[in-house]
Amino acid sequence: MKQFGGPAYFIDRGDINTDEIIPAKYLTEISKQALKPHLLEDLHLEGQEFDPLSQQFQRAKVLVTRSNFGCGSSREHAVWALEVNDINLVIAESFARIFRQNMFNCGILAITLDPADLNRLFALREGCEISVDLDKEQLTATESTGQRRTMTCAFNLNPFDRKLVQAGGWLSYADQNY
Repeated sequence: MKQFGGPAYFIDRGDINTDEIIPAKYLTEISKQALKPHLLEDLHLEGQEFDPLSQQFQRAKVLVTRSNFGCGSSREHAVWALEVNDINLVIAESFARIFRQNMFNCGILAITLDPADLNRLFALREGCEISVDLDKEQLTATESTGQRRTMTCAFNLNPFDRKLVQAGGWLSYADQNY
């Protein structure tokens, strides 16, 4: 079964749209791999430094952000850009509906947390590693620097979305079940 989690990168902003996730000028690319170096290259954050080429961002397997992640157009390219960069989990207060489903269809886990749990998670941001237990619907975040704090919280996932991500996405699910 696919494992979800790893080093986390925190983006303290809501309403990150699909044009910021992968700029529209790359939609003519014919392979997912061609999208890889352009993930979030147009993201602008007020008061927060962001460098998509930083080592911390490059090693991330998890993105933690605020509300309405993936808003804008329903293009799959934005999810593909996450996929080819080995992002296997995005945690947010909310997701744009079609974007969220595209994530599950590609085998990427989208976890929605209430604002209080999300704020607790953001408090651990430095060197944070996140692991997920899908069966228990529970995530554990551990700060690996400083005080080595840990938090655990529950999340909800509908049974079909769980099957999709466990299979590795819609195509793998269909191959296994039809």
